[in-house]
Amino acid sequence: MRRREFITLLGGAAAASWPLAASAQTAGMPVIGILNGASASGLWVRNVDTFRQGLSEAGYIEGRNVAIEARWAEGKYDRLPLLAADLVRRQVALIAAFTTPAAIAAKSSTATIPIVFTTIADPVKIGLVASLSRPGRNVTGVTLLSVEVGPKILELLHRAVPSATVMALLVNPTNPNTETLTKNLQGAARTLGLQLQVLNASTERDLDAVFAKLRELRTQALMISQDPLFNSQSRRLAALSLRDAVPAIYEDRQFAAAGGLMSYGASQTDAYRQAGLYAARILKGEKPADLPVMQPTKFELIINLKTAKAFGLSMPLVGIADEVIE
Repeated sequence: MRRREFITLLGGAAAASWPLAASAQTAGMPVIGILNGASASGLWVRNVDTFRQGLSEAGYIEGRNVAIEARWAEGKYDRLPLLAADLVRRQVALIAAFTTPAAIAAKSSTATIPIVFTTIADPVKIGLVASLSRPGRNVTGVTLLSVEVGPKILELLHRAVPSATVMALLVNPTNPNTETLTKNLQGAARTLGLQLQVLNASTERDLDAVFAKLRELRTQALMISQDPLFNSQSRRLAALSLRDAVPAIYEDRQFAAAGGLMSYGASQTDAYRQAGLYAARILKGEKPADLPVMQPTKFELIINLKTAKAFGLSMPLVGIADEVIE
């Protein structure tokens, strides 16, 4: 299958399957349905490619002995239940649910089709699994623990901009992780002696208004919460933070590479490769209930030193950075 065909958006519950997937079904080839809350671009294309890499390492090659159908919600999470129901109706062999909203929608749609998720939250706290070691039923996957790591990210931003007393947190109010993350970070901000302003954006159009509000509030630094929308807009967010001279941190390396001050988070490459390996093990007959939820072992701190110099920051964190962009 050509790459362009793979990333073609299949929106809505009535999205048609690819010809390859249809022929694969008649030939008895298992079909993996990918359910994603984001859009088929940038980071998410790379993540799905990494998922496919994990599959291929375990012997499943797309178009040869496995087929893939994708459903992308384009950041409109209310579409996910219908997209999940469509995959269930097509009787896919497995659903790979990428993003927390997609994982929740997938679990709500079926109790029998195996589900492999990636989520930034603790999957026990949000009800995806019974426990990390024994997930139970038809669901397992990988957590990046972005919600739990949130206070650490805020601390890193504070260390990078020690003079800042007023910071902002950008969240997507439609993301199911937002309430817990915000609560955690407000507590962390109080411990650090910071005032934390929470700003909302649920569409691309909201971002300009957010940065206008940052100027109005005279915010001295910005933490961007992990969200599919912000992943797809990480380059734009970096450009806006540069334009307005707002030191900012996000979890996507692409953000720092595009001119954002810093990024810190679990390796998404490791997470999506592991999800692919898990999917392959399930296709070979293992049960999701017997596969413990994987947790990240590798976190990466990326610093854009050119941006730091432009902001007049000394950046004592350079010594512990995994990568310095100059």
